[in-house]
Amino acid sequence: MIICVALALAGAVTASLALAATPTPRTVKVGDNYFVRPTGLPKITVKRNTTVKFHFIGQDPHNIFGYRGSTSGTPKFKSSIKTSGYYNKKLTTTGTYKIVCDIHGKNDQSMKIVVTP
Repeated sequence: MIICVALALAGAVTASLALAATPTPRTVKVGDNYFVRPTGLPKITVKRNTTVKFHFIGQDPHNIFGYRGSTSGTPKFKSSIKTSGYYNKKLTTTGTYKIVCDIHGKNDQSMKIVVTP
């Protein structure tokens, strides 16, 4: 009986630690020609292994192209074209990501996400 209680407590502690170690998801609004807010170049910082939830709320179609470092080359991730709903991306590698809407271009719709250890 004591062994069963000890195992149950150990399992509960392990589950609690696993939940505490998981970063809270971060939501980014994707509106008409902006990310997060309507002006300026937004930048957010998240911990490694955080899931970023891109929430499409605009009337126009948008997509997400995520580049690590510069916007040259192939994106590390990309979404389909959307007018509503979500695109979720778990960021597992530290560094700075440049996020752009490929439809509207980096001059009109971009942001940065810094992923820390």
